[in-house]
Amino acid sequence: MSVVAEGTVRSLHRWPVKSMAGEQVEALRVDGRGAGGDRTHALFDEFKGAPRRCTVRQVPRLLAWQARYATPGAELDPADPPEPELTAPDGRRFDWTDPELPAALAADLGRPVALRRDLRGQQDLNDTVLLTTQATLDALGEALGRALDLRRFRTNVHVVLDAPAFAEEEWQGRRLRIGDAELALLHPCERCVIPTRDPDSGARDAEILRWLARAHRTLFGINARPLGAGLLRDGDAVVVRGGGPD
Repeated sequence: MSVVAEGTVRSLHRWPVKSMAGEQVEALRVDGRGAGGDRTHALFDEFKGAPRRCTVRQVPRLLAWQARYATPGAELDPADPPEPELTAPDGRRFDWTDPELPAALAADLGRPVALRRDLRGQQDLNDTVLLTTQATLDALGEALGRALDLRRFRTNVHVVLDAPAFAEEEWQGRRLRIGDAELALLHPCERCVIPTRDPDSGARDAEILRWLARAHRTLFGINARPLGAGLLRDGDAVVVRGGGPD
C-alpha cells in the first residue's frame, strides 16, 4: 500500500477513569481493546430508574478529579491494568478501592455514584484509540484566534505528520503503523460537547463546537482499532498507508 503521510508521535495519553483528568505517558501498550488501562474505570449514577455512566456531559465537575496509574505505560498489561489512584480537587488522594471514595465523590459531585471496572474499556466507540494531529489542532486554534489545550479532545495518540490539517477526514479504511503496532483507521471522530469544557476550570467555550460544526461536520481526529498487541512510544515513527474508504 502506498504511503499517504509520515511523521512522529508527539504525545501519548491514557484516561484511567472515564471523563476524569488523565495522564500523559511515555509509552502505551495496545491490543484489540485499545490502549492498556484506557477508560477501564467509570462512575455510574441513576437516571430514570436505570444506571447511567457519568460523563462530562452530565457532570462537568469530573474534570476536576485526576486519575493515574502507578504503573508506567510500557509495563501496564492491558489484560490486567492496576486500579487507579484518584486525586480530589482539594488534593486528597484515594485508591480506587478506598471505602471513603464513594462518599467523597458523592459530596463533591452532588450525587451518589457507583464505581465500576471493565477491562474491555469504556470508550464511546469500543475497542479503539483516538488519534489526533498537530496540524488540525493548530488550524482549529488559528480559526478561533487562540491556542487550544490538547486535553480538551481526550486523545490517546497525538502525532505530527507531513499532511495538511483535517486530512484525517479522508483516511477511513487506511492503515496506521506506529512502532511495532498496526492499527486500522475507522472513521473521523464526531465530537460531542466535551471539548467545549476547559480541562482545568471546567468553563464552557461553545464556539469550539460551533466552528467545527460549520466547517468540518463536527469532526476532529480519527478513531483507530489496533489489529493486535503492540507498544507505542513517544517519538515513534508514524506511517499512514492505503487507499480510500472500505
